[in-house]
Amino acid sequence: MLGIMINEKEAKEIEYLLKREMDEILYDLNDERIDGRIKRTMRERYQILFSLFKRVAPANECIKYMPSQQTKSQ
Repeated sequence: MLGIMINEKEAKEIEYLLKREMDEILYDLNDERIDGRIKRTMRERYQILFSLFKRVAPANECIKYMPSQQTKSQ
């Protein structure tokens, strides 16, 4: 396990970057041109990013980005 100390400004920046990356993944998951294997990898990456996001974002923001059951099972 690793620990990190960051100030509020840095936490907001991390939150912003994670949101941007997760939004991009969600957008790409709707692209029919992307192969299913690639989408599976993208969903795995989304799970990792979301777990990081939960550590820095308020609960009301986490709910907006919570992976849906459909996204998990595809």
